[in-house]
Amino acid sequence: MRIGELATAVGVTTRTVRHYHHLGLLPEPERRANGYRDYTLRHAVVLARIRRLTELGLGLAEVRDVLADDAGKDLVEVLTELDEDLARQEAAVRERRARLRALLETEGGLTPEGPVSPELATIFREMPDVSGSPMAAKDREVLALIETTATPEERERFMGLFSGAMGAPGGVERALAAYALLDALADAASDDPRVDEAAHALAACLPAGLLPEDAVIDQDDSFLRALYADFAPAQAEAIRRTLRIAMEGGRS
Repeated sequence: MRIGELATAVGVTTRTVRHYHHLGLLPEPERRANGYRDYTLRHAVVLARIRRLTELGLGLAEVRDVLADDAGKDLVEVLTELDEDLARQEAAVRERRARLRALLETEGGLTPEGPVSPELATIFREMPDVSGSPMAAKDREVLALIETTATPEERERFMGLFSGAMGAPGGVERALAAYALLDALADAASDDPRVDEAAHALAACLPAGLLPEDAVIDQDDSFLRALYADFAPAQAEAIRRTLRIAMEGGRS
């Protein structure tokens, strides 16, 4: 058989046959006097086995192990490993589908910042509707970022604290006041006298216990630098002061 006939008989392309030759999976026959390679039934049998193994999901390195005469893993071992890997993938797919269902079934789960967890979606619903406030939009984005980057334990504590703060008496009103003050600083200088008022208003919105008593905030932290850079100078200064107030346990 010529290479095209072999490929057609097994149901692969000639390019695939040459690739298997290159990898050493399929023995390459000697050329005949006319310059053509003459493939035998044995070549077709090996090629068909390679096709069956790859269709099962084996990688070519695993196929090489199976085809090895003495060295390497036997077929049962390789297929057992493949089955275990597929079981792990199947479990991961089930978990992802469960998360998707939770998002689709949770009111407010698909937000402009989303997808977010059902817990954060609940907090967003409790937050005041200030669609015209740039600061409110940034606040939601930062909350979504923190939720994504926090550890599971930090995320659970964080969501519990903020959920309680928004649901507390006067929580919505405090947030509205803070957003208004911060939005007003969009074109102000960092030494604007309103900065301190905005900082105290924002600090009043933070849930008690957000920062541990021994917390130390490095204002030169790369995350904080990126955060400040996303705000106007006066707004960034207000957030810096807010963190200092929160560290000191101050509330006004």
